[in-house]
Amino acid sequence: MEHKTEHTPVPDPKGLPFTKLIVWGAILILALIVLSNSIVYVYEDRYVCVKRFNRVVAIHDEPGLAFKVPFLDVAQEIPKNAIIYDLQPSDVLTKDTKAMTVSSYAIWRIVDPLKFLQNAENTYNAERRLDALTYNAVKNLISSMDQLDVISTRGQELDRNIASNVREQMLSNYGIYVVDIKIKQFDLPQDNKDAVYTRMISDRAQLAARYNAQGRSEADIIKNTADREVVVLVSQARSKSEQLRGEGEREYMRILAEAYNTPERAEFYEFVRSMDALKASLRGETTVIMPMDTPLMRWLAEK
Repeated sequence: MEHKTEHTPVPDPKGLPFTKLIVWGAILILALIVLSNSIVYVYEDRYVCVKRFNRVVAIHDEPGLAFKVPFLDVAQEIPKNAIIYDLQPSDVLTKDTKAMTVSSYAIWRIVDPLKFLQNAENTYNAERRLDALTYNAVKNLISSMDQLDVISTRGQELDRNIASNVREQMLSNYGIYVVDIKIKQFDLPQDNKDAVYTRMISDRAQLAARYNAQGRSEADIIKNTADREVVVLVSQARSKSEQLRGEGEREYMRILAEAYNTPERAEFYEFVRSMDALKASLRGETTVIMPMDTPLMRWLAEK
């Protein structure tokens, strides 16, 4: 009879260490994944809230490392530092029914992260609540004041009243401390602003027309006054001229009378005047015919 010999397989001495290496490598990678999912980094300007099934189980506010249950817990960061937020412009009416647009900003920070997460959940919702509460505070405060009082109290007093009203509600309901609320500017609504600009343009046009009319009236007055003064001055000058001419002619006649006060001088003067008249007549080829009884002809005849 033939006997069959069964051989037991001998393990490969080179394959066993390689398999162990793969197993230990997988364990190490899994451990690193679990560890990285367990560690939470807490920064100085952040709260880290740990949630399990959407319920807050821990809040870390000290900077450093913190831990959570891997794959079950979720870490949510919340800002710890102060936040500056520009509020939406608010259209309000004053006590004397004057429309105004109020632009302001708020400085706020989270002091109770648990209440913040329970009631606001995130900064977007918190700022929406801050908008609504600030609008109500501004509307209630300004609606109790006349426009001139609002403008005159603008500054620390008005800002302080608005901030105190908003601060209490934000702190008690959302765990948010409102550091300050400041009004940047008061303005008119766009419709009112357009109407005001139109009225200003009309007023300026009327003012310009009035100034032009006044200028033309004053110009006419000045021109008429100047024309009247010119007429008076010319009349006075002519009168003075006639007076001086009369005085000159009178003086001239007096001097002539004194110069020719004897018959000989008078005859000589008459001769000179006759010669001047003759000289004036003899221009060009001129023939002068005079009767013999004229003084000049008698004088020439004697010579």
